[in-house]
Amino acid sequence: MRIRSLGVIDDAVVELSPGFTAVTGETGAGKTMVVTSLGLLLGGRADPALVRIGARSAVVEGRVALPAGSPAAVRAEEAGAELDDGALLISRTVSAEGRSRAHVGGRSAPVGLLAELADDLVAVHGQTDQQGLLRPARQRQALDRYAGDAVAVPLAKYAAAHRRLRTVAAELDELTTRARERAQEADLLRFGLDEIAATEPLPGEDAELAAEAERLGHAESLASAATAAHAALAGHPEDPEAIDATTLVAGAHRALEAVRGHDRELAALADRLGELGILMADVATELAGYADGLDADPLRLAAVEERRAALNHLTRKYGEDITAVLAWSEQSAARLAELDGDDDRIAELTAERDALRAELGELAQQLTDARTAAAERFAAAVTAELGELAMPHARVSVAIRQTELGEDAAEGDGIEVGGRTVAYGPAGADEVEILLAPHPGAPPRPIAKGASGGELSRVMLAVEVVFAGSDPVPTYLFDEVDAGVGGKAAVEVGRRLARLAKSAQVVVVTHLPQVAAFADRQLLVEKTHDGSVTRSGVTVLEGEDRIRELSRMLAGQEDSETARAHAEELLETARSGG
Repeated sequence: MRIRSLGVIDDAVVELSPGFTAVTGETGAGKTMVVTSLGLLLGGRADPALVRIGARSAVVEGRVALPAGSPAAVRAEEAGAELDDGALLISRTVSAEGRSRAHVGGRSAPVGLLAELADDLVAVHGQTDQQGLLRPARQRQALDRYAGDAVAVPLAKYAAAHRRLRTVAAELDELTTRARERAQEADLLRFGLDEIAATEPLPGEDAELAAEAERLGHAESLASAATAAHAALAGHPEDPEAIDATTLVAGAHRALEAVRGHDRELAALADRLGELGILMADVATELAGYADGLDADPLRLAAVEERRAALNHLTRKYGEDITAVLAWSEQSAARLAELDGDDDRIAELTAERDALRAELGELAQQLTDARTAAAERFAAAVTAELGELAMPHARVSVAIRQTELGEDAAEGDGIEVGGRTVAYGPAGADEVEILLAPHPGAPPRPIAKGASGGELSRVMLAVEVVFAGSDPVPTYLFDEVDAGVGGKAAVEVGRRLARLAKSAQVVVVTHLPQVAAFADRQLLVEKTHDGSVTRSGVTVLEGEDRIRELSRMLAGQEDSETARAHAEELLETARSGG
């Protein structure tokens, strides 16, 4: 990730090189043009005073190169942004009324998104604005990368065990906290299954019994109707002279049979009458059998209604019909078996949870030991760097602590490390903080509090140089890193910035020629005034122009031969790495 260009207030465009860019100029000009503009792009507070009098708004635009899959690219794409040939376009508009708007990748975005992206894009180190390594979480991450495999190997094992513990703990919590609900559910299921088992319903039984009850309840009327229909078809034995349908159809059939040979159509009708006679005889026979077999049995009807009532009791509670009731029974039996197995599952999960906590305790101790060893090397290296940056008496140390939990802590809140129960997280139990003692006798304090405004940027420079390649932030902005130093110390500042630029993009606002000489590229910010409006412009200095600017920074005179010679000597020293 690299900031390619920065379109800033006053319509200037700053092209930032991949290596070390020094921004120089009149006091305050460079900071206003670069630091303030970058601050807006990184989600900083919008100040309407930045808008020129008479103008409606001020606009800052940036073009940032991002490799695919980088954290900032992923976060931007999640917000709907689109990359343009591997670059992310960011803009911030501040109106004269103080309203602020942001756009990321062609999409309108909340200003908070800029602050989120800033964490993975730029580390700002200045007297009033510090980001990145001042946060303890970033300090721990950087120390872990600095330690290499000594931390990476146990940390990977720890992270895997921690993820598994969270899964196990969540499932165990689900089982134990809902134990009462699950017991109630099991009791209800067991009661329902017992009711169904006691009734022993058969598939389709409810429909069959409904039909039987309907038939038994109307047995007398059904028998009477069947007898009357039989008499109409076959006659009544007690009234031999009564005319019945079978006799009439038989007479009609005989009449046609006598003449059927004379006409095919009439013969067909005769055949149909013959078939009708046979059918009527069959129906009459069945009606006689139906009437004889129909029995109005009150006891059977009572038994059927009682059975139907038992089945209806089940369908009111477990399904719309007996088929649905039997399906509920099958599903509930499976669910009950699952609930009854919870006790065994709780025991298994509890054992696994305890084993994982013990494993995490051992791995956390390994992480603490590895971090402690790396911290000692790191502190010695930073202290040595500070000695070359005009802070010879400063001492850096790294505090690695754990938060011990009291007896009132809930079970599962901590793990045992070194015989103590301590709080833990996804990266172990350690809290890492870089401390600074600025002079002998001073107590070590967090670097943000242990250094003055002018010293803090140098402290952070020393830290970043030692961490070079370990911190994933690709761009560093140092504002007045050279405050309070000069001579040899200033040269050392420039040399270290150049060293840091070998693994990251470095932008430095400086007023010292010793620092600017080490830059790969020097930008000059100049203010112009036409009598009514003051504007700032940016010029890339090369060759003779750069020597003249360095001479001005050295002696206040561009044409001083002594200053010119000194400027050329500085550039030669920087180019040779001396």
